[in-house]
Amino acid sequence: MKLDHLAVAGATLDEAVAHVEKALGVSMGPGGQHPRYGTHNRLIGLEGGLYLEAIAVDPSVDPQDQPRWFDLDRFEGPARLINWILRADDLMAEQAQLPDHAQRVVEMQRGDLQWLMTVPSDGILPFDNLCPAVLQWLGTPPAGSMTPSGCSLDRLILSHPEVTELGKRVEVLTRDARIVVEAGAPGLRAEFTTPSGPRVLT
Repeated sequence: MKLDHLAVAGATLDEAVAHVEKALGVSMGPGGQHPRYGTHNRLIGLEGGLYLEAIAVDPSVDPQDQPRWFDLDRFEGPARLINWILRADDLMAEQAQLPDHAQRVVEMQRGDLQWLMTVPSDGILPFDNLCPAVLQWLGTPPAGSMTPSGCSLDRLILSHPEVTELGKRVEVLTRDARIVVEAGAPGLRAEFTTPSGPRVLT
């Protein structure tokens, strides 16, 4: 499976956007709402067909499905990088290789975009939410139509005390050499090359 995008959450969408823009030195583009989970986002394109998402609970929308995805019901503290999302070509055909937490597939839509995505019933991903979600776009992946940033992802570092177990889980899902698993407190760190030089997003 291929890396599709990274997600940064905040207590508000403005906080998530500000965190991305300060870290990378670029401006984010527009996004939209996810009525099913009562969230909204803003987006920016990265080099190589990837993109970056700032996401938060949308206080103007009552979710149709709870708990919310990305464990956003329990989110607190400063805005930060919270998850990474893989893309499958045929999610249902590849579902057998996915772990137990990824066996629940939901249908999603935002405007003209439609996709399938693995969302645990409790909204919580294993290894302190460091396991990726997996999606399948029902149509052309949208990254190419987003506001370009001139930023490219160099490394995505997953830090967790259960480094061996998490590493095995990641290896089953993707062999992307940019994704590194190391021992430490749970967390994500993304290293980028940007128009203003090397930058780090945590």
